Amino acid sequence: MEVCGNIDELSASLGMLRTEGLSPQFETIVLRIQQELISFCADIVFDSAKISLEHVQQLETEIDNMESELPALTQFIISGDNRIAAALHLSRTICRRAERSLVTILRTRKKTPHLAAYLNRLSDLLFMMARKAGETTVY
Repeated sequence: MEVCGNIDELSASLGMLRTEGLSPQFETIVLRIQQELISFCADIVFDSAKISLEHVQQLETEIDNMESELPALTQFIISGDNRIAAALHLSRTICRRAERSLVTILRTRKKTPHLAAYLNRLSDLLFMMARKAGETTVY
């Protein structure tokens, strides 16, 4: 399935990111996300319900915590200032693709609504992590 392929690619990109020497905070988050992505695919393939509203809420809490540590964003970010931030942006775009492919499936198959919310919040968390990793180039 296209969604699971996109999720697999997302997990692989996060695995590559982990080889870059992440901070302990980021390492913990990224490893947890990789584990959750395995559950996400199980939800798609086997109609299980491993990803829940609590997973979505955890992502939202992490987004809020990181955003509170950053200055307000008043311009667009251009990725590429450092490898970790650029890799996080790449993972974010893969996550967005996975989200788009999931929406296609949701039109024809009934799945838990938390799956779409999870990918949406995950891409936002990856954006916040990229900002925190040191993105400074704006336009």
